[in-house]
Amino acid sequence: MWTYVLKRLLHLIPILLGVSLLTYFLMTLAPGDYLTALQQNPQVSPEKIAELRAKLHLDQPWYIQYGYWLMRAVHLDFGYSFMYKTSASTLIGQRLWNTFLLSFTATVLAWVIAVPLGIWAAVKKDSWADRLCALIAFLGLSVPDILLALLALMFAAKTGWFPIGGTESLRFDFDHVATGAMLWDRLHHLILPAAVLAASDLAGIMRQMRANLLDTLRAEYVTTARAKGVAEGWVIYKHALRNAINPLLTIFGYSLAGLLSGAFIVENIMAWPGLGRLTMEAIFAQDYQLVVATVVMAAALLVAGNFVADLLLAWSDPRIRLK
Repeated sequence: MWTYVLKRLLHLIPILLGVSLLTYFLMTLAPGDYLTALQQNPQVSPEKIAELRAKLHLDQPWYIQYGYWLMRAVHLDFGYSFMYKTSASTLIGQRLWNTFLLSFTATVLAWVIAVPLGIWAAVKKDSWADRLCALIAFLGLSVPDILLALLALMFAAKTGWFPIGGTESLRFDFDHVATGAMLWDRLHHLILPAAVLAASDLAGIMRQMRANLLDTLRAEYVTTARAKGVAEGWVIYKHALRNAINPLLTIFGYSLAGLLSGAFIVENIMAWPGLGRLTMEAIFAQDYQLVVATVVMAAALLVAGNFVADLLLAWSDPRIRLK
């Protein structure tokens, strides 16, 4: 098992290197940069602009710039953000937790709801319960994240039940407020973005769970267990469910990928201060080093999700470890 884990960890290194290299190359293809826009400021002299370019190696070819950036990134120094006038590492540290919290909450919400619904739909095949679950899945898959986020914002504005944007209320003095009130306030801000982000993922997991369990319930060992007089509930949850859920562990990494890409949309529309919102702000400002750093961090979250999915699959299926 440890050999398997080590191999999977070593696979992550070339992925992150490739993502950073490709992102840096694509960003340099765009005309101009932050300093180009800064040249329009009469208070900044051309000499100062040239000095900054030389200091940041922006007067060198893109691959030389990338080499300098990579040497700093190895030491967790991801460059400097002109837009925020601070290091990219500091900004990412502030925003990474928000994106992780949003994606993690959406993942838990989607799986906790989707798996029981998928089991219920499979057990009650062709009943009203199955049709209700199919309707929920259809709505979740057909409504785009952008439209759903806009509808959620409209709902929050009309009803006042949920806050619009941010992670906490500005009216609170968090140095003098009870811990319970502080946690509830942040959870109150998290509920709506997490529900929007989880919607489409929930539908896909539910349909996959239903299909897997239906196939497993037709297996011969399940029929044998029933013939021996084993209770139906025990047959489903002891014999069929574990084998049916294995394919879901495989798609966990892809599920997380969808949530991360969806988080970029949800964060920008619903004003959630996370990595996706920071990336879009950096792109519009042509803050290249910050863009590369945020994309690499998003890729790191993605490959970490795939790594966890591989570990879960290896844990649930010994044949993976043997291979």
